[in-house]
Amino acid sequence: MPPGGSSRAGGGACNALPPARSRGSLVIVGTGISLVVHTTVEALWHMQHAERLFYLVTNAITEDWIRTLNPTGTSLQDCYAEGKPRHQTYEEMIERMLGPVREGKDVCAAFYGHPGVFAWPGQEVIRRARTEGYAARMLPGVSTEDCLFADLGVDPGADGCQHFEATDFLALGRRFDSSSSLILWQVGALGEPSVRPGMTCRPERLRLLVSRLRKSYPARHPVILYKASQFSICDAVIRETTLAKLPREVIPVMATMYVPPLPRRRPDPRVLRWMHES
Repeated sequence: MPPGGSSRAGGGACNALPPARSRGSLVIVGTGISLVVHTTVEALWHMQHAERLFYLVTNAITEDWIRTLNPTGTSLQDCYAEGKPRHQTYEEMIERMLGPVREGKDVCAAFYGHPGVFAWPGQEVIRRARTEGYAARMLPGVSTEDCLFADLGVDPGADGCQHFEATDFLALGRRFDSSSSLILWQVGALGEPSVRPGMTCRPERLRLLVSRLRKSYPARHPVILYKASQFSICDAVIRETTLAKLPREVIPVMATMYVPPLPRRRPDPRVLRWMHES
């Protein structure tokens, strides 16, 4: 029985056999960021007991650990290829996960971090599975955001917090409030339609990003380039720079950019009066 879950068998005698399974199922789980220690007990149970296990993680040590949990463990990493459009890669992943579900198997897919945060295939495969009538659910995992809040000492409730994918932020001219924290994801892949080994953000694209941010922040405003630790014995990578110096930085794909807020806005006196009157 999965932790916190229920058996497929109904009530009755302890020796009663569970009802026959007529359809497949899908559970998408997160392994968290740091190897083993971030994986929840519930996610671990599903990884161990799935009839087919797929995974997409970021290092060979995590791969080796996952394969010890379930001999059916199969990586989705080979769906990627240099120059291959990401949407094509994601479609292949989705179809690979859905295949055994359609055959009536209980399938689990484990994604690095939180499986629903910047992991479109995990969200989309659940939607399609449910549309086709299969039971499908997602279990949460520890994300880069969670680690960033802890490592940088950021409380999103203090001034608010805004998240954007870097390419989306720049291309669509997203509006934001500079008096709240700003987090930009996947800056290392800014404007890239595909992936390649050793990818870093191109300086000319960083200059465009800085030009956009300089409309709201001064040149000396601090910026933190952050990469969560994948192993509990290692420290996170925390590199502070300024907007003016940002185009000279080497930013890998896995880095997240945190822009601290400007000073708080003055509160609306009418709202303050209303609160005191209440």
